[in-house]
Amino acid sequence: MSYTGICPVAPTPFNDDGKLDLEGMKRVLDCLIDQGADGICVLANFSEQFLISDEEREILTRLSLEHVAGRVPMIVTISHFATQIAVERAKFAKDLGADIVMMMPPYHGALLKGNAQQTFEQFAAVGEVGIPIMVQDAPLSGVDLPVPLLVRMAQEIDMVKLFKIECPRAANKLRALIAEGGDAIEAPFDGEEGITLLADLDAGATGSMTSGMIVDQIKPVITHHHAGRIDEATAAYGRVAMVINHENRQCGWQSCKAAMVEGGVIRSEFCRHPIDPLQPAIRDRLIDLLKPLDPMVLKWGK
Repeated sequence: MSYTGICPVAPTPFNDDGKLDLEGMKRVLDCLIDQGADGICVLANFSEQFLISDEEREILTRLSLEHVAGRVPMIVTISHFATQIAVERAKFAKDLGADIVMMMPPYHGALLKGNAQQTFEQFAAVGEVGIPIMVQDAPLSGVDLPVPLLVRMAQEIDMVKLFKIECPRAANKLRALIAEGGDAIEAPFDGEEGITLLADLDAGATGSMTSGMIVDQIKPVITHHHAGRIDEATAAYGRVAMVINHENRQCGWQSCKAAMVEGGVIRSEFCRHPIDPLQPAIRDRLIDLLKPLDPMVLKWGK
């Protein structure tokens, strides 16, 4: 498998009553594939994993893998503070045909955080399942993942192959990780909706895990950059930078849902309590920024 390109996070659609919209989930996956996704991640933070029950996780994992049916590689997020549960989730995903699992280091709230050794041991335990692992280095966990620890994990845990670096100054960390880890760092990715994508590609990122909002608009940045067409990559990024900034700083995962409702992909942009709906003016600005780009998401379902 080539660990490159754009692998967006699929949003989890709900009906207005808060129940899972399973037919909408299929449409989300089809829309992402039609946008040119090189892979798809489900049950991530931008999928509202922290608002989904264990039973719903199993339903969504099974539905997503069966519906995509090998059209693109599938990444299933399995993060949990308990190592046993992370291992069980990895086994479940692998048995259903997932290609990769993604996980943050063990944490629970502000005070329960795994130390470096505990983090290593959890990833090693999941590695025994025998499915490639993407390490998610995200501020949400509050756990520091220094480069020496990530390099050790890559060198000593065979299944640790991918790294989603979305911490502050991600490009600096990507550059150091690649320099110190060498060939063990098979797939350095960035995240955070691609808000630092150009700098991260300059640092050696092989791909990006964005939201699912404008995959077709962001993918050319990566394609041009990997082909050495830096001016074209810079211009392509300039086209989308403002809407990515608005998404990252003002909307979060709700941006993708709003765009997908606008384009007829899903019927509702409902988010479960205690998440408030997007402020109307913020939503309007998002759509106004999207329209000049003519992204597929705004016309896919019409």
